[in-house]
Amino acid sequence: MAFDLARHFLIALLIGALVGIEREKRKLGEPARSFGGIRTHILLALVGSASAWLARQLETPAIFIASLLSVAAIGVANRLRHDRSPQDTAPGMASEIAALSVVLLGAMVVVGDPALAVALAVVVSAVLAYKQPLHGLVERLGVDDIYSGIKLLIASFIVLPLVPDRPVDPWGAINPYQLWLMVVAISALSLVGYVAVRWLGTARGIAITGLAGGLTSSTATTLNIARGARLGSAAAAGSAAAAGILLAWVMMFLRVLAIVFATNRGLLGIAWPPLAAMAAVTALLAARYYVDGAGQGASVDDLQVSNPFSLTAAIRLGALFAVLLVAIRIAEQQLPGTGLYVVSAFAGAMDVDAITLSLTNGNAPLARAAAALVVAVLANTAVKCTMVLAVGKGAVRRQVGVATVAIAVTGIAAAALVLG
Repeated sequence: MAFDLARHFLIALLIGALVGIEREKRKLGEPARSFGGIRTHILLALVGSASAWLARQLETPAIFIASLLSVAAIGVANRLRHDRSPQDTAPGMASEIAALSVVLLGAMVVVGDPALAVALAVVVSAVLAYKQPLHGLVERLGVDDIYSGIKLLIASFIVLPLVPDRPVDPWGAINPYQLWLMVVAISALSLVGYVAVRWLGTARGIAITGLAGGLTSSTATTLNIARGARLGSAAAAGSAAAAGILLAWVMMFLRVLAIVFATNRGLLGIAWPPLAAMAAVTALLAARYYVDGAGQGASVDDLQVSNPFSLTAAIRLGALFAVLLVAIRIAEQQLPGTGLYVVSAFAGAMDVDAITLSLTNGNAPLARAAAALVVAVLANTAVKCTMVLAVGKGAVRRQVGVATVAIAVTGIAAAALVLG
């Protein structure tokens, strides 16, 4: 018991030190706006943990409340003192809120969940440390981006609970609740990639552009980078462009794996070897091309990204998803040997997300669904390669063509080995 209590107090002090280190560094640059450094925050954590322990031992919550109010009063006094000095801009409240957070987290360690308190302390430190990047992200977001985020929240937490959770078609293939849930999940994943591009910018190097852009849309990223190579920009041409394109494709493979992981673990157990093999080959070729050319600071400054979420796009994706679910069900009934693969090839050429969701929610045998998923991914890869051949110029066409052949051979061989 004594050991556990000592460990909890030590964790509380470490939480204070974690936040205090960041505040100490910040104090060096903004001394007038700081509310203490590492020592102050260690003591604040001690105040929170000790007062919470005393309040529980004496069964007097007023002890902890008084401590919390005392720290708040000190923060207010510190704020008033700084407000009297001339400032170019109004200082924020981050330092004072961080101090109160340390007190509360210190109390959580003693009376609550130490692991959760540590996790929250890491979040607090990250929010404080990444002040400039977070402000930069907000500056890059437009009003339409904010509206898109609100629409996604509405679709997730208002519309979704109202959608019926039962099949509504004669084939029993379309469950509106599951369909809309998958649409929201895909939209959220695309929005994460979009935010990453807006945060990092497209001038951070073609590798980051390919990775972040591929999370949003590997097809759009492929087309933009290939177009940049065709325009003759030295930064985007040749091996650098090929590296960026292939990294976007790697994200496509990982995205498919993430969708299958979230929706059908049984299918994942069969489908992951060929998908992982294709992703590995793509990553190796991207690394080689990156070393050849992209390591020289290549970037794609003209990469255009737009917010991937809109209600119209979500409804369109949902409609495509529903059509594919019915098509797969009919193909399984009418052409059980080849119908599923034909549907997967055509659908994968248009949108790999929709066919992936359809296969994970269909009733096809797992081995056949895994093979169809490989067909869809290869069809999508072939379409993107065709885009590069049509729009690109120079070495990027040859390098992406070689990569496409290598991906196809790997995927087919791995599928044949695993699926028989």
